[in-house]
Amino acid sequence: MTFATLGLIEPLLRALETLGYQTPTPVQARAIPAVLAGRDLMAAAQTGTGKTAGFALPLLQLLTMEGPKVAANSARALILCPTRELAEQVHASVAEYAQHLPLTTYAVYGGVSINPQMMKLRKGVDILVATPGRLIDLFRQNALKLNQLQTLVLDEADRMLDLGFSEELANIYRMLPKKRQTLLFSATFSDEIRSLAGQMLNDPLSIEVSPRNVAANTVKQWVVPVDKKRKAELFVHLMRKGRWKQVLVFAKTRNGVDALVDKLQGLGINADGIHGDKPQATRQRALDRFKSSEVQILVATDVAARGLDIEDLPMVVNFDLPIVAEDYIHRIGRTGRAGNTGEAISLVCADEVNMLSAIEMLTRQTLTRKMEPDFEPEHRVPDTDASGQVVKKPKKPKKPKTSGGGGGKRNLGKWVDSGDVAPAEPSIKPVRKVPVFNTGPRKKK
Repeated sequence: MTFATLGLIEPLLRALETLGYQTPTPVQARAIPAVLAGRDLMAAAQTGTGKTAGFALPLLQLLTMEGPKVAANSARALILCPTRELAEQVHASVAEYAQHLPLTTYAVYGGVSINPQMMKLRKGVDILVATPGRLIDLFRQNALKLNQLQTLVLDEADRMLDLGFSEELANIYRMLPKKRQTLLFSATFSDEIRSLAGQMLNDPLSIEVSPRNVAANTVKQWVVPVDKKRKAELFVHLMRKGRWKQVLVFAKTRNGVDALVDKLQGLGINADGIHGDKPQATRQRALDRFKSSEVQILVATDVAARGLDIEDLPMVVNFDLPIVAEDYIHRIGRTGRAGNTGEAISLVCADEVNMLSAIEMLTRQTLTRKMEPDFEPEHRVPDTDASGQVVKKPKKPKKPKTSGGGGGKRNLGKWVDSGDVAPAEPSIKPVRKVPVFNTGPRKKK
Protein backbone atom coordinates (compact mmCIF):
# COMPACT_ATOMS: atom_id res chain seq x y z
CA MET A 1 0.00 0.00 0.00
CA THR A 2 1.16 3.56 -0.78
CA PHE A 3 -0.14 7.00 0.19
CA ALA A 4 -1.36 7.42 -3.38
CA THR A 5 -3.65 4.38 -3.06
CA LEU A 6 -5.28 6.06 -0.03
CA GLY A 7 -6.57 8.79 -2.35
CA LEU A 8 -4.33 11.69 -1.31
CA ILE A 9 -3.86 14.56 -3.76
CA GLU A 10 -0.58 15.28 -5.56
CA PRO A 11 0.60 18.28 -3.43
CA LEU A 12 0.37 16.13 -0.29
CA LEU A 13 2.15 13.22 -1.97
CA ARG A 14 4.93 15.59 -3.02
CA ALA A 15 5.32 16.85 0.56
CA LEU A 16 5.43 13.29 1.90
CA GLU A 17 8.10 12.36 -0.64
CA THR A 18 10.20 15.33 0.50
CA LEU A 19 9.81 14.22 4.13
CA GLY A 20 10.82 10.65 3.30
CA TYR A 21 7.43 9.05 4.04
CA GLN A 22 7.12 5.90 1.95
CA THR A 23 4.53 3.51 3.34
CA PRO A 24 1.50 4.39 5.50
CA THR A 25 1.54 3.08 9.06
CA PRO A 26 -1.44 0.92 10.13
CA VAL A 27 -3.23 3.81 11.82
CA GLN A 28 -2.69 6.03 8.77
CA ALA A 29 -3.91 3.33 6.39
CA ARG A 30 -7.18 2.98 8.29
CA ALA A 31 -7.77 6.57 9.42
CA ILE A 32 -7.06 8.53 6.22
CA PRO A 33 -9.84 6.96 4.09
CA ALA A 34 -12.33 7.28 6.98
CA VAL A 35 -11.58 10.98 7.52
CA LEU A 36 -11.75 11.66 3.76
CA ALA A 37 -15.18 10.00 3.78
CA GLY A 38 -16.35 12.49 6.42
CA ARG A 39 -16.71 9.99 9.28
CA ASP A 40 -16.35 10.89 12.95
CA LEU A 41 -13.47 8.85 14.30
CA MET A 42 -11.89 7.41 17.44
CA ALA A 43 -8.39 6.14 16.73
CA ALA A 44 -6.12 4.51 19.31
CA ALA A 45 -2.52 3.67 18.46
CA GLN A 46 0.82 3.54 20.23
CA THR A 47 2.97 6.66 20.32
CA GLY A 48 5.36 6.98 17.41
CA THR A 49 3.02 5.31 14.91
CA GLY A 50 2.08 8.41 12.92
CA LYS A 51 -1.22 9.52 14.44
CA THR A 52 -0.64 13.18 13.50
CA ALA A 53 -0.33 12.38 9.80
CA GLY A 54 -3.37 10.13 10.21
CA PHE A 55 -5.64 13.12 10.85
CA ALA A 56 -3.63 16.03 9.36
CA LEU A 57 -3.24 14.68 5.81
CA PRO A 58 -6.95 14.01 5.12
CA LEU A 59 -7.93 17.20 6.96
CA LEU A 60 -5.66 19.28 4.71
CA GLN A 61 -7.13 17.60 1.66
CA LEU A 62 -10.72 18.23 2.73
CA LEU A 63 -10.02 21.92 3.38
CA THR A 64 -8.28 22.27 0.01
CA MET A 65 -11.01 20.57 -2.00
CA GLU A 66 -14.12 22.04 -0.40
CA GLY A 67 -15.52 24.90 1.63
CA PRO A 68 -15.38 28.70 1.33
CA LYS A 69 -12.31 30.83 1.97
CA VAL A 70 -11.66 31.41 5.65
CA ALA A 71 -13.20 34.59 7.06
CA ALA A 72 -11.53 37.16 9.32
CA ASN A 73 -10.95 36.05 12.92
CA SER A 74 -12.11 32.55 11.99
CA ALA A 75 -10.78 29.01 11.65
CA ARG A 76 -12.04 26.20 9.44
CA ALA A 77 -10.47 23.39 11.47
CA LEU A 78 -9.42 23.20 15.12
CA ILE A 79 -6.88 20.81 16.64
CA LEU A 80 -6.91 20.78 20.46
CA CYS A 81 -3.79 19.65 22.36
CA PRO A 82 -3.17 19.42 26.13
CA THR A 83 0.24 21.17 26.23
CA ARG A 84 2.21 23.91 24.51
CA GLU A 85 4.91 21.49 23.42
CA LEU A 86 2.46 19.14 21.76
CA ALA A 87 0.66 22.07 20.09
CA GLU A 88 3.95 23.29 18.63
CA GLN A 89 4.91 19.81 17.46
CA VAL A 90 1.55 19.16 15.81
CA HIS A 91 1.57 22.57 14.13
CA ALA A 92 5.10 21.98 12.79
CA SER A 93 3.98 18.68 11.25
CA VAL A 94 0.82 20.19 9.75
CA ALA A 95 2.85 23.04 8.23
CA GLU A 96 5.25 20.53 6.64
CA TYR A 97 2.42 18.52 5.11
CA ALA A 98 0.78 21.73 3.82
CA GLN A 99 3.91 23.21 2.21
CA HIS A 100 2.47 22.90 -1.33
CA LEU A 101 -1.12 23.86 -0.45
CA PRO A 102 -2.79 27.32 -0.39
CA LEU A 103 -3.74 26.96 3.28
CA THR A 104 -2.78 28.88 6.41
CA THR A 105 -1.97 27.31 9.78
CA TYR A 106 -1.21 28.73 13.23
CA ALA A 107 -0.74 27.58 16.85
CA VAL A 108 -1.93 29.38 19.99
CA TYR A 109 -1.21 28.52 23.63
CA GLY A 110 -0.74 30.12 27.03
CA GLY A 111 2.46 31.21 28.69
CA VAL A 112 3.16 33.86 26.04
CA SER A 113 1.57 37.21 25.16
CA ILE A 114 -1.91 36.94 23.68
CA ASN A 115 -1.64 40.14 21.59
CA PRO A 116 0.50 38.75 18.71
CA GLN A 117 -1.90 35.79 18.52
CA MET A 118 -4.88 38.13 18.27
CA MET A 119 -3.16 40.07 15.47
CA LYS A 120 -2.38 36.86 13.56
CA LEU A 121 -5.98 35.69 13.73
CA ARG A 122 -7.38 38.88 12.19
CA LYS A 123 -7.02 37.47 8.68
CA GLY A 124 -8.28 34.04 9.77
CA VAL A 125 -6.49 30.69 9.52
CA ASP A 126 -7.54 27.46 7.86
CA ILE A 127 -6.14 25.19 10.62
CA LEU A 128 -5.73 26.39 14.19
CA VAL A 129 -3.81 24.29 16.72
CA ALA A 130 -4.61 25.34 20.29
CA THR A 131 -4.52 24.50 23.97
CA PRO A 132 -7.98 24.70 25.60
CA GLY A 133 -7.35 27.62 27.98
CA ARG A 134 -5.87 29.98 25.39
CA LEU A 135 -8.58 29.08 22.86
CA ILE A 136 -11.29 30.11 25.33
CA ASP A 137 -9.44 33.37 26.11
CA LEU A 138 -9.29 34.28 22.41
CA PHE A 139 -12.95 33.42 21.91
CA ARG A 140 -14.09 35.51 24.88
CA GLN A 141 -12.10 38.51 23.62
CA ASN A 142 -13.82 38.21 20.22
CA ALA A 143 -10.46 37.51 18.57
CA LEU A 144 -11.74 34.17 17.29
CA LYS A 145 -15.05 33.03 15.81
CA LEU A 146 -15.91 29.37 15.35
CA ASN A 147 -19.09 29.51 13.27
CA GLN A 148 -17.09 28.52 10.14
CA LEU A 149 -15.54 25.46 11.79
CA GLN A 150 -15.83 22.23 9.77
CA THR A 151 -13.64 19.79 11.77
CA LEU A 152 -12.61 19.39 15.41
CA VAL A 153 -9.64 17.17 16.33
CA LEU A 154 -8.87 16.21 19.94
CA ASP A 155 -5.29 15.00 20.18
CA GLU A 156 -4.42 13.20 23.45
CA ALA A 157 -7.90 13.77 24.89
CA ASP A 158 -7.10 11.43 27.79
CA ARG A 159 -4.30 13.73 28.89
CA MET A 160 -6.63 16.73 28.74
CA LEU A 161 -8.88 15.09 31.29
CA ASP A 162 -5.87 14.15 33.45
CA LEU A 163 -4.80 17.80 33.44
CA GLY A 164 -8.23 18.97 34.51
CA PHE A 165 -9.53 20.35 31.23
CA SER A 166 -12.99 18.78 31.53
CA GLU A 167 -14.73 22.10 32.17
CA GLU A 168 -12.84 23.80 29.33
CA LEU A 169 -13.81 21.00 26.93
CA ALA A 170 -17.45 21.42 27.90
CA ASN A 171 -17.23 25.18 27.27
CA ILE A 172 -15.52 24.67 23.90
CA TYR A 173 -18.14 22.14 22.87
CA ARG A 174 -20.86 24.77 23.43
CA MET A 175 -18.92 27.23 21.26
CA LEU A 176 -18.81 24.95 18.21
CA PRO A 177 -21.28 24.47 15.35
CA LYS A 178 -23.40 21.35 15.84
CA LYS A 179 -22.76 20.24 12.27
CA ARG A 180 -19.09 19.29 12.02
CA GLN A 181 -16.70 16.36 11.85
CA THR A 182 -15.03 15.29 15.12
CA LEU A 183 -11.87 13.16 15.38
CA LEU A 184 -10.31 11.73 18.57
CA PHE A 185 -6.74 10.42 18.39
CA SER A 186 -4.69 9.08 21.30
CA ALA A 187 -2.29 6.38 22.40
CA THR A 188 -4.70 5.29 25.15
CA PHE A 189 -8.48 5.41 25.51
CA SER A 190 -9.79 5.17 29.04
CA ASP A 191 -13.42 4.49 29.89
CA GLU A 192 -13.81 8.20 30.63
CA ILE A 193 -12.67 9.10 27.12
CA ARG A 194 -15.07 6.61 25.60
CA SER A 195 -17.86 8.26 27.59
CA LEU A 196 -16.72 11.67 26.33
CA ALA A 197 -16.68 10.39 22.75
CA GLY A 198 -20.22 9.15 23.13
CA GLN A 199 -21.33 12.70 23.87
CA MET A 200 -19.24 14.54 21.28
CA LEU A 201 -19.10 12.22 18.27
CA ASN A 202 -21.79 11.19 15.82
CA ASP A 203 -21.78 7.47 14.99
CA PRO A 204 -17.97 7.30 15.20
CA LEU A 205 -15.80 4.70 13.56
CA SER A 206 -13.50 3.11 16.15
CA ILE A 207 -9.94 2.15 15.15
CA GLU A 208 -7.52 0.30 17.42
CA VAL A 209 -4.47 -0.77 15.47
CA SER A 210 -2.70 -2.22 18.51
CA PRO A 211 -3.86 -3.79 21.78
CA ARG A 212 -5.28 -1.23 24.15
CA ASN A 213 -2.74 0.33 26.54
CA VAL A 214 0.19 -1.80 25.33
CA ALA A 215 3.67 -0.31 25.04
CA ALA A 216 5.52 -0.55 21.73
CA ASN A 217 7.45 -3.81 21.32
CA THR A 218 10.41 -1.83 19.95
CA VAL A 219 11.17 -0.62 23.50
CA LYS A 220 13.15 -2.85 25.88
CA GLN A 221 11.89 -2.21 29.43
CA TRP A 222 13.20 -3.10 32.86
CA VAL A 223 13.18 -1.99 36.49
CA VAL A 224 16.06 -1.35 38.89
CA PRO A 225 15.01 -1.46 42.59
CA VAL A 226 16.75 1.18 44.72
CA ASP A 227 16.22 3.22 47.87
CA LYS A 228 14.74 6.67 47.17
CA LYS A 229 17.70 8.52 48.69
CA ARG A 230 20.12 6.78 46.29
CA LYS A 231 18.23 7.30 43.04
CA ALA A 232 20.42 10.16 41.81
CA GLU A 233 23.57 8.25 42.70
CA LEU A 234 22.30 5.16 40.86
CA PHE A 235 21.35 7.21 37.78
CA VAL A 236 24.85 8.68 37.52
CA HIS A 237 26.36 5.20 38.01
CA LEU A 238 24.21 3.67 35.26
CA MET A 239 24.85 6.56 32.91
CA ARG A 240 28.64 6.23 33.25
CA LYS A 241 28.55 2.45 33.18
CA GLY A 242 26.42 2.37 30.02
CA ARG A 243 28.11 5.42 28.46
CA TRP A 244 24.73 6.91 27.67
CA LYS A 245 24.93 9.62 25.02
CA GLN A 246 21.41 11.07 25.04
CA VAL A 247 18.81 10.42 27.74
CA LEU A 248 15.34 11.81 28.42
CA VAL A 249 14.60 11.56 32.16
CA PHE A 250 11.15 11.88 33.76
CA ALA A 251 10.77 13.25 37.28
CA LYS A 252 7.48 13.56 39.16
CA THR A 253 7.71 17.18 40.32
CA ARG A 254 9.17 20.50 39.24
CA ASN A 255 11.39 20.56 42.34
CA GLY A 256 12.54 17.05 41.47
CA VAL A 257 13.56 18.20 37.98
CA ASP A 258 15.55 21.16 39.35
CA ALA A 259 17.25 19.08 42.06
CA LEU A 260 18.42 16.40 39.63
CA VAL A 261 19.63 18.94 37.06
CA ASP A 262 21.59 20.79 39.77
CA LYS A 263 23.22 17.56 40.94
CA LEU A 264 24.17 16.50 37.40
CA GLN A 265 25.55 19.92 36.52
CA GLY A 266 27.52 19.88 39.78
CA LEU A 267 29.20 16.68 38.58
CA GLY A 268 30.12 18.31 35.28
CA ILE A 269 27.38 16.54 33.29
CA ASN A 270 25.71 18.57 30.56
CA ALA A 271 22.08 18.54 31.70
CA ASP A 272 19.03 20.78 31.46
CA GLY A 273 15.42 20.59 32.60
CA ILE A 274 11.94 21.62 31.48
CA HIS A 275 8.76 22.00 33.52
CA GLY A 276 5.66 24.17 33.74
CA ASP A 277 7.26 26.94 35.80
CA LYS A 278 9.89 27.71 33.15
CA PRO A 279 9.15 30.32 30.44
CA GLN A 280 8.24 28.91 27.05
CA ALA A 281 11.34 30.35 25.40
CA THR A 282 13.59 28.70 28.02
CA ARG A 283 11.87 25.35 27.56
CA GLN A 284 12.13 25.51 23.79
CA ARG A 285 15.81 26.43 23.97
CA ALA A 286 16.52 23.46 26.26
CA LEU A 287 14.64 21.13 23.92
CA ASP A 288 16.44 22.44 20.83
CA ARG A 289 19.83 21.98 22.53
CA PHE A 290 18.87 18.43 23.50
CA LYS A 291 17.77 17.58 19.97
CA SER A 292 21.05 18.89 18.58
CA SER A 293 23.00 16.86 21.22
CA GLU A 294 24.38 20.00 22.89
CA VAL A 295 22.68 18.75 26.07
CA GLN A 296 23.26 15.12 27.08
CA ILE A 297 20.53 14.74 29.73
CA LEU A 298 17.10 16.40 29.56
CA VAL A 299 14.99 16.09 32.72
CA ALA A 300 11.27 16.80 32.41
CA THR A 301 7.91 16.52 34.11
CA ASP A 302 5.02 14.79 32.35
CA VAL A 303 3.25 18.06 31.51
CA ALA A 304 6.32 19.55 29.83
CA ALA A 305 7.33 16.39 28.02
CA ARG A 306 4.03 15.30 26.47
CA GLY A 307 4.39 15.55 22.72
CA LEU A 308 8.19 15.72 22.58
CA ASP A 309 9.27 14.23 19.27
CA ILE A 310 13.01 13.49 19.24
CA GLU A 311 14.33 11.55 16.30
CA ASP A 312 15.98 8.23 17.18
CA LEU A 313 16.09 8.84 20.95
CA PRO A 314 17.87 5.78 22.40
CA MET A 315 17.00 5.97 26.09
CA VAL A 316 14.20 6.99 28.47
CA VAL A 317 14.66 6.81 32.25
CA ASN A 318 11.80 7.01 34.74
CA PHE A 319 13.58 8.61 37.68
CA ASP A 320 10.15 8.64 39.35
CA LEU A 321 7.22 6.47 38.30
CA PRO A 322 4.16 8.40 37.08
CA ILE A 323 1.13 8.71 39.33
CA VAL A 324 -1.18 7.92 36.40
CA ALA A 325 -0.27 4.55 34.88
CA GLU A 326 -1.22 5.59 31.32
CA ASP A 327 1.55 8.21 31.42
CA TYR A 328 4.10 5.40 31.54
CA ILE A 329 3.11 4.39 28.00
CA HIS A 330 3.43 7.95 26.78
CA ARG A 331 6.80 8.39 28.49
CA ILE A 332 8.47 5.33 27.06
CA GLY A 333 6.87 6.08 23.70
CA ARG A 334 9.41 8.88 23.29
CA THR A 335 11.91 6.15 22.32
CA GLY A 336 11.56 3.24 19.90
CA ARG A 337 9.70 5.42 17.40
CA ALA A 338 9.20 4.92 13.65
CA GLY A 339 10.65 1.41 13.70
CA ASN A 340 13.74 2.28 15.75
CA THR A 341 14.59 0.42 18.95
CA GLY A 342 14.97 1.98 22.38
CA GLU A 343 15.36 1.30 26.08
CA ALA A 344 13.24 2.38 29.04
CA ILE A 345 14.59 2.00 32.57
CA SER A 346 12.60 2.71 35.73
CA LEU A 347 14.29 3.38 39.08
CA VAL A 348 11.76 2.10 41.61
CA CYS A 349 11.77 2.47 45.39
CA ALA A 350 9.57 0.74 47.98
CA ASP A 351 6.91 3.47 48.19
CA GLU A 352 6.31 3.28 44.42
CA VAL A 353 5.33 -0.38 44.41
CA ASN A 354 1.64 0.34 43.91
CA MET A 355 2.42 2.57 40.91
CA LEU A 356 4.57 -0.24 39.47
CA SER A 357 1.76 -2.72 40.01
CA ALA A 358 -0.72 -0.40 38.25
CA ILE A 359 1.63 -0.05 35.25
CA GLU A 360 2.11 -3.79 34.96
CA MET A 361 -1.61 -4.43 35.16
CA LEU A 362 -2.31 -1.75 32.52
CA THR A 363 0.34 -3.02 30.09
CA ARG A 364 -0.39 -6.66 30.89
CA GLN A 365 3.25 -7.53 31.44
CA THR A 366 5.55 -8.06 34.42
CA LEU A 367 8.60 -5.84 34.05
CA THR A 368 11.96 -7.54 34.43
CA ARG A 369 13.89 -6.53 37.55
CA LYS A 370 17.64 -6.10 37.47
CA MET A 371 19.41 -5.57 40.76
CA GLU A 372 22.46 -3.31 40.45
CA PRO A 373 25.41 -4.45 42.61
CA ASP A 374 26.17 -2.09 45.53
CA PHE A 375 22.73 -0.46 45.13
CA GLU A 376 20.55 -3.21 46.61
CA PRO A 377 17.79 -1.37 48.52
CA GLU A 378 17.55 -1.57 52.30
CA HIS A 379 13.78 -1.16 51.91
CA ARG A 380 12.75 -4.09 49.74
CA VAL A 381 10.48 -3.43 46.75
CA PRO A 382 7.75 -6.11 47.06
CA ASP A 383 7.22 -8.43 44.11
CA THR A 384 4.51 -7.49 41.61
CA ASP A 385 3.01 -9.01 38.49
CA ALA A 386 0.65 -8.22 35.62
CA SER A 387 -2.37 -9.32 37.67
CA GLY A 388 -2.03 -6.16 39.74
CA GLN A 389 -1.09 -8.05 42.89
CA VAL A 390 1.61 -6.88 45.29
CA VAL A 391 3.24 -9.91 46.87
CA LYS A 392 4.12 -9.13 50.46
CA LYS A 393 7.03 -10.86 52.09
CA PRO A 394 5.79 -12.88 55.10
CA LYS A 395 6.82 -11.53 58.45
CA LYS A 396 8.82 -13.61 60.88
CA PRO A 397 6.78 -15.18 63.69
CA LYS A 398 6.63 -13.42 67.03
CA LYS A 399 9.15 -14.43 69.60
CA PRO A 400 7.56 -15.67 72.83
CA LYS A 401 7.32 -13.25 75.72
CA THR A 402 9.91 -13.76 78.43
CA SER A 403 8.56 -14.62 81.88
CA GLY A 404 10.05 -14.61 85.34
CA GLY A 405 12.39 -12.19 87.10
CA GLY A 406 15.08 -10.00 85.75
CA GLY A 407 13.16 -6.77 86.16
CA GLY A 408 13.54 -5.98 82.45
CA LYS A 409 10.85 -5.12 79.93
CA ARG A 410 8.53 -8.07 79.56
CA ASN A 411 6.44 -7.10 76.50
CA LEU A 412 8.79 -6.45 73.60
CA GLY A 413 6.03 -6.37 70.97
CA LYS A 414 6.59 -7.72 67.45
CA TRP A 415 10.06 -8.65 66.27
CA VAL A 416 10.47 -7.45 62.69
CA ASP A 417 13.51 -8.00 60.55
CA SER A 418 15.16 -4.78 59.33
CA GLY A 419 14.44 -5.73 55.73
CA ASP A 420 10.71 -6.11 56.29
CA VAL A 421 9.32 -2.73 55.35
CA ALA A 422 5.65 -2.55 54.53
CA PRO A 423 4.86 -1.08 51.15
CA ALA A 424 3.50 2.43 50.99
CA GLU A 425 -0.17 3.16 51.02
CA PRO A 426 -1.70 2.67 47.56
CA SER A 427 -1.39 5.72 45.37
CA ILE A 428 -4.74 7.21 44.49
CA LYS A 429 -5.31 7.78 40.82
CA PRO A 430 -6.75 11.25 40.21
CA VAL A 431 -10.44 11.22 39.41
CA ARG A 432 -10.99 12.44 35.89
CA LYS A 433 -14.24 14.27 35.44
CA VAL A 434 -15.97 13.68 32.15
CA PRO A 435 -17.74 16.81 30.93
CA VAL A 436 -21.45 16.44 30.42
CA PHE A 437 -22.70 18.45 27.51
CA ASN A 438 -26.30 19.57 27.98
CA THR A 439 -27.04 22.89 26.38
CA GLY A 440 -30.83 22.55 26.25
CA PRO A 441 -33.27 24.26 28.66
CA ARG A 442 -33.96 22.59 31.95
CA LYS A 443 -37.35 20.95 32.34
CA LYS A 444 -39.37 22.17 35.24
CA LYS A 445 -40.06 19.55 37.82
